[in-house]
Amino acid sequence: MREISLEELLEAGCHFGHQIIRSNPKARDFVFEARDNIQIIDLVKTKQGLEEAAAFIKSLASKGGNLLVVGTKRQAQGIVKEEADRVKQVFKKEGIGQANSLFYVANRWVGGVLTNFSEISKNLKKLKDLSEKVTNEKLQEGYTKKEVGLWDRERQRLESLYGGILNMEKTPDALFIIDSHLEDLAVREANRMGVLTVAIVDTNADPQLIDYPIPANDDAVGSIKLITSYIIDAWIEGRVEYAKSEKEIKKETTEKVKKETKVKKTEKKEENAKSKSGRSKKTTK
Repeated sequence: MREISLEELLEAGCHFGHQIIRSNPKARDFVFEARDNIQIIDLVKTKQGLEEAAAFIKSLASKGGNLLVVGTKRQAQGIVKEEADRVKQVFKKEGIGQANSLFYVANRWVGGVLTNFSEISKNLKKLKDLSEKVTNEKLQEGYTKKEVGLWDRERQRLESLYGGILNMEKTPDALFIIDSHLEDLAVREANRMGVLTVAIVDTNADPQLIDYPIPANDDAVGSIKLITSYIIDAWIEGRVEYAKSEKEIKKETTEKVKKETKVKKTEKKEENAKSKSGRSKKTTK
């Protein structure tokens, strides 16, 4: 995992906080100073928080955990989808079947994603069924074009809400949140369910609600892009390590099975030889 520099954080605009009147008193430890009524974030603490968060994300990925990225604000939506696509492309190139370990919510956080996942799962199944109906002409037989059109409209609605978590089969092990203040519902659900959180925390948010806070500007596209890509890089590194360890375990298991099979065959041959020898002695007598 590469080391990020203070210059990179500065150029990305990570140091710009909110106006003093909008600040959260609990975020004062991250504030370096105030200029023209705007709080300036201490980039040393940004760097420290980002590296600690990335180390956790890499460790989680290397152990086979799942991550859900949440970024529904306009500036973050495109970045979140791009990073999710990048993960799939990297895994495809590396021949790693781990693309379904990373999920995302980019349009709107639907209440209950963590606290009532059993109900959310029903909508995920409905989305899968509608996607199959819309693309399979045989399933459309006996239905009018209007009915098929209604299916597609409902599919698009569900896709906008659940497209990024379609293949999520259980509650994720951690959340990476862009703007913990805006995504307050996601933070509260994670805390209630004991799901660990990593988040970009601006000066208007409460860092104490987050397990791995990253004090930084959560409005500037440059800041969001830099931090998100760094976190995703850590995730990819961890997943590559996990895939390699899985291959080694499978290889060792295969070799062990082969050795055990060989030993059993040898033992069986010896038993057969002894049995034949005993029968021949009886015949001679």
